[in-house]
Amino acid sequence: MIGETGVRVKRRILAVLTSVALLAGCVPVQTLAEPPERPDVKSVEADPSAFEDGGNLVMALSSEPDRLDPTTSSSLYTRYVMQTMCQKLYDIDENGEITPMLATKLPEITDDGKTVRIPVRDGVKFADGTDFDAEAVKTTIERGLNLEESSRAAELGPINSVTAIDDETLEVTFDQPFAPFTAALADRAGMIMSPKALDEEGDDFGDNPVCVGPFKFEKRIAQTSIKVVKDPNYYDADKVHLDSITYQIMTDANIRAANIRSGDVQVADTISPQDIDALDEETGIGLLQSNSLGYQGLTVNMGFGDNPENYESPLGQDPKVRKALSMAIDRTALVNTVFNGWFSPACSGIAPDSPFATDASNDCVDYDPEGAKQLLEDAGIELPLKVNMKVSNTQDTLRFAQAVQAATKEAGFDISVQPMEYTALLDAQDRGDYELLQLGWSGRVDPHGNLYTFHYPGAGNNVTGVDDDELSDLLTNASESTDESDRAELYGKASQRIGEINSIIYLYRQKNLTAYTEDVAGIDVYSDGVVHLSEAGFLKEDQR
Repeated sequence: MIGETGVRVKRRILAVLTSVALLAGCVPVQTLAEPPERPDVKSVEADPSAFEDGGNLVMALSSEPDRLDPTTSSSLYTRYVMQTMCQKLYDIDENGEITPMLATKLPEITDDGKTVRIPVRDGVKFADGTDFDAEAVKTTIERGLNLEESSRAAELGPINSVTAIDDETLEVTFDQPFAPFTAALADRAGMIMSPKALDEEGDDFGDNPVCVGPFKFEKRIAQTSIKVVKDPNYYDADKVHLDSITYQIMTDANIRAANIRSGDVQVADTISPQDIDALDEETGIGLLQSNSLGYQGLTVNMGFGDNPENYESPLGQDPKVRKALSMAIDRTALVNTVFNGWFSPACSGIAPDSPFATDASNDCVDYDPEGAKQLLEDAGIELPLKVNMKVSNTQDTLRFAQAVQAATKEAGFDISVQPMEYTALLDAQDRGDYELLQLGWSGRVDPHGNLYTFHYPGAGNNVTGVDDDELSDLLTNASESTDESDRAELYGKASQRIGEINSIIYLYRQKNLTAYTEDVAGIDVYSDGVVHLSEAGFLKEDQR
């Protein structure tokens, strides 16, 4: 039974959220006390004989990718496109398990954990016709380590040397054991690039990327589309059904849904919770959904970038203020109302269904707006505290941002919401040109990729400026341990420490929601959020 105070709080939240929806001109929010169970549907499969040969599949992409360079990219949407043309040493399967891709089996690791040998495929060619071998793998890994603009260095760990033992064997030695290495090679750090193309293109590689894959890059029209075409050099070409794939940029969720309904696109990512129930009722449209390894959260500038005005503020400098902001947000109520119960609250960078999840990583700060306000008063803050929050300009993100804006007023915050185009928001993040911003992370199978890179000083995604010795030691020790239970315990302690610092305030986890027309099959969406189209194709008329 809910007490009188609890009833008043819930009523205030509902009133606030309803007002936000009406003011924003959005679909009215629907309150769900207990969201229904929604089991994962990760793949739409068909027998190989059911596919037609050829055709151009169009996918509606919810945001424009950044540069198509595996070494420097930081966008989930870039991974969508790269998935079809830049294969990795390893991949993840529908169960989140790491499986060989361009490698032939999982690495051989010495007992001390400092030497790793990776066997790679023979008889494989890049899209430019040159040979794929261990020397090419070495070139890619060293670029990830040494390129000044690399976003991969922290993911690759404390590498001492990289050696091509022969054409089919790569050896990597480490100064210290580095458990997340294989998982890193199941993402962009493991996308192997043509050494010839790297030599010819240099820093411009992302304008004309060349890798190993079922498809190869053809053209890009900025802010409009990216097209890839079937690569005749691909070693497993018999499994490729399509002639080409066009990724059409459609940032408006309503437009993506309309194009799926009309059949003008065959696949659309990031379907809005406002649209998905209606789409599910329509004939000829299918839906894929999978839980996410990632999160959405608030990133606080604590000292990153060249403009002190962005971080020399109570929010950036006082942990009490950041804790107050975290306490002021009722994650469950906001998620259930704004997203119709499709998403779930997040309290750390480790998903609850990860094998590394513990009670410590699942623990969440109590919602306590009165306590939050008291913290601000104890810190000597003049109320209301004005904060500028940059967000992407998508409908769902704006709905949530406006709900946070309204719901935190009770605790003494006055948050202004500044919408931006997604790539502009990424640029602002990377330059430290923000006080507070709302962005997410699609997630990695190893917690190192969700925590270390954001919270270790100098790491590629540490855009907050956080530098905490206790947290750094926990994250380093977790990466060096080869015992999964020890690593889980260390990541739990790290999650607790992050919850004290609040450089990132975790809010919710999306489901990966993808719609498709039922004249296509061979599509997968796993927990890393990437829509797999490499073996997609149109179905024969009698198979639809």
